[in-house]
Amino acid sequence: MVARSLLIFTLLLSSIAWAQNDPATAGGDAAGQEKELEVAVGIDEIVKLDFDFNTKVQIGNESLLDLVLAPQKKEITFKGRKPGRTSVTIRDNVGDVRIRYIVVVTASGKSQVVTELRELIGDVEGLEIKIEGGKVVVGGEIVVPSDITRVNTVLETYQDILRLVTLSPQTQRVIARKMMDELARNNLKDVTVRVVNGVFWLEGVVSSKDKKDLAVAIANAYLPDKISLDTKGLSSVKRESIIDFISVNEKKDPAPPPKQLKITSQFVELSKDYSRIFGFKWAPLMSQDQSAISFGQNSAGGVTSTSSNTLSATISNLFPKLNSARSAGYARIVQSGMVVTKDQVKANINKQTDIPFAVGTGDFTRASTASVGFAMDVTPKILEQEKVELGVGIDVKLTASVSTSGTPISTTNKVQTTVVIKSKESAAIGGIVQNQSTTSYDKDDPAPSQASGGGAPPQALFRILRSKNHQISRNQYVMFLTPEIIESASTGTEEIRKKFRRRSN
Repeated sequence: MVARSLLIFTLLLSSIAWAQNDPATAGGDAAGQEKELEVAVGIDEIVKLDFDFNTKVQIGNESLLDLVLAPQKKEITFKGRKPGRTSVTIRDNVGDVRIRYIVVVTASGKSQVVTELRELIGDVEGLEIKIEGGKVVVGGEIVVPSDITRVNTVLETYQDILRLVTLSPQTQRVIARKMMDELARNNLKDVTVRVVNGVFWLEGVVSSKDKKDLAVAIANAYLPDKISLDTKGLSSVKRESIIDFISVNEKKDPAPPPKQLKITSQFVELSKDYSRIFGFKWAPLMSQDQSAISFGQNSAGGVTSTSSNTLSATISNLFPKLNSARSAGYARIVQSGMVVTKDQVKANINKQTDIPFAVGTGDFTRASTASVGFAMDVTPKILEQEKVELGVGIDVKLTASVSTSGTPISTTNKVQTTVVIKSKESAAIGGIVQNQSTTSYDKDDPAPSQASGGGAPPQALFRILRSKNHQISRNQYVMFLTPEIIESASTGTEEIRKKFRRRSN
């Protein structure tokens, strides 16, 4: 029994000793893991771990290396102080050794090269500069195409650098969209661009070989430089390749629809009148009723006088008569017309209004009408540089006033000409300015004498008349014309709706 107990105890001790020496039980596979790490003086190396480590990291020779610990991020930054070789042992929070680094601190020219490159091109987005396997490596995916030329210019002076620079796939897709936008602006909307394995594919159908060549030339213009490796390990710069899958379907393009024009004309008339009159009259009258005084020579040769009834007389208009008045008027008339037509096709727009009035009196009265309105005839022709030649005739009839008999007095304004006007610009094609000024003196009687009972007007003892009548009349009109080249007759509909205050449902 005692021997059996000793045997069991011996086997138990052996199991414990084997478990302590087994790496799987003492910290797992990572307990015996070793890695080599090269750190250049002046260039930090950041190592990211996949476990929570103990901040008490052991350094074999602290004079060669400094460490910056970031436990929360599971990162350790290695800073070389001077050339040499040392070890760094890292444990987890339990205290088990998880990883051991054999660190070689170098002060060779490679670290200086890395420092120079980071100063020259370190700010390029997507670029990474580091030392791996004893070589300086410049790699990554460049986002901005124009940075490739800058990187290539710098790396041409460093022949021993390993270049692993490519263009970002997202940037290639952006370039493909820019190619398609430019193709659409050149009327190549049926050509598409897509990126396959870093190569731009042109696909679609065009109507001629010239259009196919144009599409390829446009795509090549948007290609950035590409940095790659040749067989000797040196860099070479070349253009990105394009694969052309465009098919040519020889057929005549349909004739484009004729261009259309919108012609707008405006007639503006301004009239002003001013009248000022001043009159002064003093003419006293001597009048008598059924009385007479006669003078003559008698038979004896003497002078006699006789009277019938009683001599009486009345002096009227003893006080002067005054008349002073002023009058002024202003009128502004605007007529506007708009018509849409095709190039070199005549267009006409007409608006007429008939104003009825009576002619004659009594049994001889008859009805008549006066026509007023707006009429325009125009034939446009599109020239180079969006200029338009217009053969135009405009006729505007307006009522100016009414005569004493009630008959309307109308004026006619007409322009017939040929002009050249640029699209969307306005020009005055004709107009007339008319000024009239008259002054009358002593012609306006403030109180004209009238006879009573149809006889002769009474005689004044004396007569003083002073008057002045000053009249000014100004009239002017001008016609404007505005052509506009449009793609469709519906262009400008919203502007017309605003003028007429229409609301669309």
